[in-house]
Amino acid sequence: MLKSHNTGKIGEAKAYHYLTEKKYKILDTNFSSCHGELDIIAIFKKTLVFVEVKTRSTKAYGYGMEVVGHEKQRRIKKTAEDYLFINKIRYKKIRFDVISILGDEVEHIENAFI
Repeated sequence: MLKSHNTGKIGEAKAYHYLTEKKYKILDTNFSSCHGELDIIAIFKKTLVFVEVKTRSTKAYGYGMEVVGHEKQRRIKKTAEDYLFINKIRYKKIRFDVISILGDEVEHIENAFI
């Protein structure tokens, strides 16, 4: 568990760096509620973006996006609702992205799900 936790934290740091280089303004990281956790919350071109980061050290267990199924998406959406409510935030444009990291390879899927 410790190794996978460290792998995840390293991946989140890479995703954070990647997004800031792409001019995303990071609002928060690792927000938790009773429904789950949001890895990164950012603003990009007047859009509020909730980013799920999936990191893999090898291809043996597939790519990150492959494990963001319907149940995981539902939990991310509920946690995003909690974030908006707690922080009293209203945004006309909201999207859900997934960043998949394998070694130094970063794949950013914008609008990964609705």
